[in-house]
Amino acid sequence: MDDYKITDKVDITDVVCPVTFVKAKVALEELDDGDILSIHMNDGEPVQNVPRSIKEEGHKIIKLISNEDNTYDLIVQKVGD
Repeated sequence: MDDYKITDKVDITDVVCPVTFVKAKVALEELDDGDILSIHMNDGEPVQNVPRSIKEEGHKIIKLISNEDNTYDLIVQKVGD
């Protein structure tokens, strides 16, 4: 069983890179330190680029969940500046 509680969710399946990361970053900025964000995204470029970019920003990647419809849910914990 997972030991985290999702604070907010953002769906970026309707946009393409680099806007995918921009939408995810804006959603993270609206959260408090320690909050958990679930980012719903398409397979392909978003799955390759968004987790890497979020990690480079200093946030914690908790889990990448593969769905059965060529989408993924990236679970991220916001880490303060």
